[in-house]
Amino acid sequence: QVQLVESGGGLVQAGGSLRLSCAASGLTFSSYAMGWFRQAPGKEREFVARISWSTRSTAYADSVKGRFTISRDNAKNLVYLQMNSLKPEDTADYYCAAPIAKYGLGSSSMSEYRYWGQGTQVTVSS
Repeated sequence: QVQLVESGGGLVQAGGSLRLSCAASGLTFSSYAMGWFRQAPGKEREFVARISWSTRSTAYADSVKGRFTISRDNAKNLVYLQMNSLKPEDTADYYCAAPIAKYGLGSSSMSEYRYWGQGTQVTVSS
């Protein structure tokens, strides 16, 4: 059974930083791209970042480019989202996700992801 468990969320002031972690189990983690998505109150879930299975390819939403960094540690089955220069508009529940297919680059489309974590809440105060 695949499990994805996010951690690291919390309350931070604007301009601050947080690092989110996602621990994966029940799948051959190193064979899967991984993605981070977020959902703000009253809004639809949206793509944040993705990283390929090989770590060679990453992509970001325009809204977080230059501030957020996605990375992974395949030996520990962990994927991270380092978030710097946080803004109040970054306030959301953040979810990690694993796609349907192995060995891909990952995708910005939620429909490409089969497994989801329960989310971790990030609140950025102004």
